[in-house]
Order: sequence, then C-alpha cells, then structure tokens
Amino acid sequence: MRLSRFLLPTTFGALLLASSAVAATTKSPPPIAHASAPEHFADATPAFDVRDMDPTCQPCKDFYQYATGGWQKRNVIPGDHSEWGSFDEVQERNLVVLHKLVDRMAADRTAAVGSAPQRVGGLYASCMDSAAAEAAGAAPLAPMLSAIDAMKSPSDIARQAAWMHAHSTPGVFAFGASPDPKRSTIYIASAGQGGLGLPDRDYYLNPDSSSAKMRADYVAHVARMLTLIGRTDAAAEAAAAMAIETALAKASMTNVQRRDPKATYHKVPLDTLRAWAPGVDWTAYFSVRGMKEPDSVNVQQPDFFRAVSAMTNSVSIADWQAYLRWHVVNDAATLLSTAFVNENFTFSQKLTGQPEIEPRWKRCLGLADGLLGDLLGQEYVKVAFPPAARDRALKLVRNLESALGDRIAALDWMSDTTKVQAKVKLEAFANKIGYPDSWRDYAGVQIHRDRLVDNALACSQWAVHRNVSRIGQAVDKGEWSMTPPTVNAYYSGSFNSINFPAGILAPPFYDPAWDDALIYGAIGVVIGHEMTHGFDDRGRQFDSNGNLRDWWTAADANRYKERAAKVATQFDGYTIGDGVHVNGKLTLGENIADLGGVAVAYAALQKALEGKPRTKIDGFTPEQRFFLAHARVWHDLYHLEGMVTQVKTDPHSPPQFRVNGPLSNLPEFAAAFGCKDGDAMVRKQEERARIW
Repeated sequence: MRLSRFLLPTTFGALLLASSAVAATTKSPPPIAHASAPEHFADATPAFDVRDMDPTCQPCKDFYQYATGGWQKRNVIPGDHSEWGSFDEVQERNLVVLHKLVDRMAADRTAAVGSAPQRVGGLYASCMDSAAAEAAGAAPLAPMLSAIDAMKSPSDIARQAAWMHAHSTPGVFAFGASPDPKRSTIYIASAGQGGLGLPDRDYYLNPDSSSAKMRADYVAHVARMLTLIGRTDAAAEAAAAMAIETALAKASMTNVQRRDPKATYHKVPLDTLRAWAPGVDWTAYFSVRGMKEPDSVNVQQPDFFRAVSAMTNSVSIADWQAYLRWHVVNDAATLLSTAFVNENFTFSQKLTGQPEIEPRWKRCLGLADGLLGDLLGQEYVKVAFPPAARDRALKLVRNLESALGDRIAALDWMSDTTKVQAKVKLEAFANKIGYPDSWRDYAGVQIHRDRLVDNALACSQWAVHRNVSRIGQAVDKGEWSMTPPTVNAYYSGSFNSINFPAGILAPPFYDPAWDDALIYGAIGVVIGHEMTHGFDDRGRQFDSNGNLRDWWTAADANRYKERAAKVATQFDGYTIGDGVHVNGKLTLGENIADLGGVAVAYAALQKALEGKPRTKIDGFTPEQRFFLAHARVWHDLYHLEGMVTQVKTDPHSPPQFRVNGPLSNLPEFAAAFGCKDGDAMVRKQEERARIW
C-alpha cells in the first residue's frame, strides 16, 4: 500500500534488506486488557461530511475533485509535513495517544530494568535530552570515525562495511536474512545492491537539469556534513564520495527491474559469490559481523557485486574512507546536535518540500516506534484498539475474500486450471489484524537514559543479529514487519498474508459503528487492495505457500499480461507539475491492486446489501456513498517537491490518480453517477483495464 511516514528516522534502526526480514525471538504475550473504546475514534472527523465535496465539479468530469475539493479548499499542509491527507490525520491522532504513553513511561524512574517502561521510556528520555546532544556534538561518532581513519588495505573495506551492517548503518551493499523466495519456510542469506545516499540510482544518472542540480546540491550537503565532523578537505572528500556512489548507481538495477522477483533471485554457493566478487574479503566480513559463513547466498544483483569487487582495488583507500565517513555521519545525523539535524533537514527539504522540521517529541516517538515498536505497540493497542474493532475487521476480511473468490470464479479470460490454483492461494491467505499474536521481547537490549546514540546502536545491533542468526532456520510466519501504531498495511508474498496494523484501523479508514457503504468504500477497498496484491503482476508469481513458482498456464499468463499492459499505459499518461510523468511500470502492482480493491469491495458491498433497503443518506445512494468514502481515503494536499520525489522513486501513484484512474475503468462507478461514454471519468471500451 502507501508508504508510511510514521516510521522515522532511518538512523541506525533500519534493517538492511526487505521488511519481510524481521523478528525472530518472540514469546507469547499476556492477555491484553483493552480499553472499552478508543478515544481517538471519538475525536475523529465525522463518518461523512458533505462539506468535503465540491458541488461545482461534475462527478463524471473529475471525481477526485468532486469528492474531495471542499476538503482541499478548507485544509492546509501543516508546516512539519510534506503532505497532508487521511494517513496524516490518523497519524496525528495516534501520535497524541503515543505521546501520553511515552511521557508516562519516561517519567517512571522506578521501572524495573528491562521492562517496557524502562526501555521505551529510557530511549524516549535520551532522545528528548537536547542539552546532552548539544554538549556531545560529533563525539558519539568518534569510535566509528577512528576505525575508518585506521583503514589501510582493501580488506579493511569489507571489515568496515561489516561493522556498519552489524549496527544497521547502510554502506557499500546490503546483507541480511530473508525467506528463500523458492522455499519460503527457510531463511537464507541475501545480498543486494545499496550504498547510495540519494533516493534512487536515477538521481545519479539522469541527464536532465533538475537531476543535475540535485546532484550539485547533494555534493554541497555532503561537504557541509563532513565539515561538521572536522574534515578540513571536505569538498574533495564529498566529490570522492559522490564518485563512488555514482559508480554504485551505474552498477545497480533500476527500480522497475527490481520489481521482477525472478530477476533478483540468484541463489548460489558462497564460493560462487567469492568468485564473482573476489575483491571483497568475505572471510573478514563474516568474522567482523560475528556470524557463521552461510553455505549459500541469494545474490540479488550479481553485476553489482562484480562492480563493488573491482572498485575495492581501483578506488583509493582515501576515497573509500571519505565515502564511509559520509555514510556514518549521514545515518546518525538526526541523533546528533542541532547543526547536524538542521543540515540534514535542509537538504531533505529539496526532496520533500516540507517547510519545517517536526518537533523533537514527534521525532523521538518515531525513533521509539522504529527501535522498540513491539514494546510500545503492546501499550498502544490496549487503549486504541478494542476487541470489537478487531472482530469486525476480521469479519470484513472474510467477506471480501468471499467476493474475490466469486470474481475469480466468474473470470472469462482465465482457464479452470489456473482458477483452481488461484482459489487455493486465496483460501491460504493469512489474515493478520491489529497486532501480532506474539511479541518481540528485546532480550538483552540495554537502554540508558543519557546515551541516545548508544541506545540506538544497541537496539539496531540486537535487531540485525537476530536477523542474520536465522539463516538456515525455519521462518516464523506469524511475525509482522510493521508495528501496531503504523498507519499503513501490506501484503507479503513470501508469507501469503495481509497485515493491517491497528494504527490504520481508525477513521476515515474504519469505524465499526459505520454503515456498510462507508466501511466497504473506505477500509474495504484498502483490504481488497492488499488482497489483490497477492494477484498483481509481482504477487501472482508466488503460490499459496509463498514460493516463487509459476502456477499459471502459459495462455492465462499472456492474457494477464495483456490486461496489465493496459493499466501501465493508462498511468503512463498521467503527469504532475511541469509534465513529470507517472511511471506505469514502476506503479503497476499498486495500480492493479487499486483497481482490484475497488472492484472487490464494491462486489462485497452488494452482497452485504442483499435484502436490505437501499436508503439514501445525505442524498446519496449506498453505491454513491461507497465511491465517495473511497475518494475520501485519498484526499490529500502535497508540496510538489515531495510528490516529484514520489513519482520518481515510489511504486504508488499520486492520490488523485489512485481515485480517478481505477474508477474510470469501472462500469459500476459510471452507473452509480450516471456517467456516459465520452465523459472524462469513462475510459474508452478498448482502453479500459479490468483484471480482477
């Protein structure tokens, strides 16, 4: 689904590979004593508000404007946001709840060592101690920078990268554990491209003027950061770091290429990786990481590692030192003194357009959620997600699964052979709602109220160690890759699961008190979206057990690709700003899921309404309210800089196209609002995309 901006920051807490590679050691939780009703439901916006609409716009001309124009006119983007929409509204309400929780935990100085209040409260308190951060300056980085200063040979590149990876600091490449795409019950070692400081490889390689300016701004930013750690030749070192990153970018696969799971699966013996990348001292790398050498590795991008290998000898040690210094300071910047924080934010503004930095308490909440999310999440669901909300959401999921099953059975383009396999996969979906059934215990993680960087390193080192210690072990398919307060949702191909954290199960996405039209139009479409990911252009390549396996007949696969091509072509035609085009291939999976989600949820609504009166509310039929509720989920205001970055790097289309794009393909929408052929919201029959 949509990328969440809740899990801030990227400092030491980010794992090196995909989000599916999380959690190992868990234990059964005690029963959760929930509050009877979450207060942030009561404080939410009304179930439906006609003021959100723009009656001056015809629904068949621009439904997004018709449904959300009033909301857009009444709202502004808060200064500490790069955009403002439904996700942000829910997130802000969640932050109020979380703020109360962490303030209480931070105030509890008598909590037992290792308890949730001591760990979460201590981490939050250390983050909120701005005076300590100012006094420390760059000192917390001294051990890491001294190790880089001591580098003398190419073997030291592998050693330094290993130390960084062991503490979740990105650099050079990525290495961790993830489920074997072709044997999803076992974790395997996985090595992938990485080491860039800009959002995507194309920022380094595109010849257009905007990319060239961004590169110049980036090098200047790197130089200023290196100056803050006392480097006297910062400009030259910044240029050296940029040269290395540009070489890594040239060797990297594009974001479109990486969407193909077959293109990133090259499971080979470790000796083969050694032969492909002899310049990397793998013995030293695994030794520093403190991990057993794996028997085999999935080398996601072999050409990338060949390039890294060559660079270990062709690039001087001094240049590698400059590059590694930059990545250490870049990763830690948000945890340091004001000079680092401000310089980091000033450059990020060029990518996001966000006018103001978030207040410190929000940034510290993001850190606590990112590093100790299960401890914080257990407390969050007690007050924010009562059992009744979970129960109705589970029933809703089952209704939508039934509707998707009916639609698959009725497809005229799919053979019975493939339909049987599709049904098996659908029936095997694991539905995870609200929070996990078991929680991570963070055993051994020591938190000190006066050592922020040490706390972040301790949490990250623990998480990364757990990650690589699972290589060769059985996969725990009950684990989650999002924390309970997260305003987001996801489908996992390897787990064949749909996951809805408690954080998103709130208005305007969900309220168990709403009528069917609103529920199915809002969270119902979101659930249908995640289900459809199991059958999008990428998800369809995984079977019911989460294995990368071709279960389609060749003829059905070709018919699917023909329909998917129409979706890609449609979204290629959308632009933002000064003609910046949406990438239909990059966004294909999300666009297919949007299209399928609306169709499946609409069908489920029709089943829910059988035998019930079709009463109008606020002058609208249930069908019209369904589509209005769907559009309301995507009401959004954004700064152009941030949306341009999203269009270039993110697999999700801009919000207005997530509404108008799918709906213009659906005759159900046209019928609900009386749209005719020739209207802007009705695509020509021969161009119309319909898969599920």
